[in-house]
Amino acid sequence: MALAGAVLVAASGCTNSAFTRLGFPDPATAEAPTILHLWQGSWIAAFAVGALVWGLILWTSFFHRRSRHGIEVPPQTKYNIPIELLYTAVPTIMVAVLFYFTAKDESQLLKITPDQATSINVVGRQWSWSFNYNYDAATGVSGQNGTAVYDAGTPGQPPHLYLPLGEKVKFTLTSPDVIHSFWVPAFLFKLDVVPGRINQFELTPTKTGEFIGECAELCGVDHSRMLFWVDVVPPDQYKAHLQQLQTQGKTGQLPVGCGTEAAPGQQGIPCRLGPMTSPKGKNATGSDGW
Repeated sequence: MALAGAVLVAASGCTNSAFTRLGFPDPATAEAPTILHLWQGSWIAAFAVGALVWGLILWTSFFHRRSRHGIEVPPQTKYNIPIELLYTAVPTIMVAVLFYFTAKDESQLLKITPDQATSINVVGRQWSWSFNYNYDAATGVSGQNGTAVYDAGTPGQPPHLYLPLGEKVKFTLTSPDVIHSFWVPAFLFKLDVVPGRINQFELTPTKTGEFIGECAELCGVDHSRMLFWVDVVPPDQYKAHLQQLQTQGKTGQLPVGCGTEAAPGQQGIPCRLGPMTSPKGKNATGSDGW
């Protein structure tokens, strides 16, 4: 209990300290501290369990050891109902508490609100990324926050995803081939990119700079090269970048991999909304498809 208390005091101090982050990078979005606090709480629970287990092991080793020359057999106890109930109830309560906080934070992180500054469709494909700016794959709305433009990369030339500082961005994730996973370590968040399904989330960047992103789901031969950069810049620079893409003729959007899209003579894959649940999942905003 003393060790758990010390960890709790340390972890609840400065959240920007490398020690209290317990291996996590410095959060770079407004939503990231929610994940960091859940991570810290899990470690506190783990330290508490470890202290209890090691304490019991040391207690039995020192106070119930047999004497050097003793041959007596200690009292044998077949059943101890109170202790059995205790070591059944305590883990159940711990798991329930961890589940509650995990589910609560997950619901908060996957909540979709109507006040986004912009929408970006991220397309994970073998083996790079496409970014459709001002396009919402969940609703099929293009150009709602300005002219729809796009950018894309290759395994040899990782693309750059530009985000406006301090503005909420809605991401819709799609894939035309296999399962990928959109992961930016500095955001303390990742979400699967699933064929035929639109997973979506929101975040608000709080720090300027260049951050690495990658695919966190084994997706084929060049999975390790499926990298991208995230450039968080002031809103005026973000708008200038979109204007530059428009000047380069990159208007509209690249294929998202589902919905009304289809190769000649083939039927399009319907887009289903939600975080691997049902078309009417907790962040679903539309019908089964469009």
